[in-house]
Amino acid sequence: MEAMSNPAAPSVLPDTIEEPDIEVATSENLPWMCIVWDDPVNLMSYVTYVFQTILGYDRKKAIELMMQVHTEGKAAVSSGEKDKVEGDVKKLHTAGLWATMQQAG
Repeated sequence: MEAMSNPAAPSVLPDTIEEPDIEVATSENLPWMCIVWDDPVNLMSYVTYVFQTILGYDRKKAIELMMQVHTEGKAAVSSGEKDKVEGDVKKLHTAGLWATMQQAG
């Protein structure tokens, strides 16, 4: 009976294995969000005005965000780097709105 032969193993192996470039989402690179919460004090017209004057939204977008706050209880009104969002929260507090910040994800 004749012995079965194994296929020849490669004689040269690559020195390095190429790793694909994949950006992994970590807590360091996720954006921050400014959340405005519904409150029993501020009128809807005032909240719309604040979104326009402080955050720079046009009237249509400001009304859309205000309605989200009113119907869902909250809305993400800005996002970005931590320092920028902290500034937005402080400005909204100064205007009398309830605002917090949280990291996306």
